Amino acid sequence: MEKILMIDDDVKLTELAKEFLGSQKYEFISKHTPEEGLEYLEKNGVDIIILDIMLPGMDGFQVLRKIREGLSIPVIMLTARGDVTDRIV
Repeated sequence: MEKILMIDDDVKLTELAKEFLGSQKYEFISKHTPEEGLEYLEKNGVDIIILDIMLPGMDGFQVLRKIREGLSIPVIMLTARGDVTDRIV
């Protein structure tokens, strides 16, 4: 079973993702702060990460840089920002 980690402060969104992905036979873990997500990654392996850009304390780009210091796991970035520049970045 493939393991997905979602780092997003939107609890309702992570619950919806868990409901859907769990029904598709994925193991789904959600963390709601960058620190919780990075701590989880230090101790556990995952197959893919879904990462929100707008997080409290440290943004998703900073979290991604920390992840890339030691891991090459695929990451899907989420954003609610509508600006074209934000989407391209």
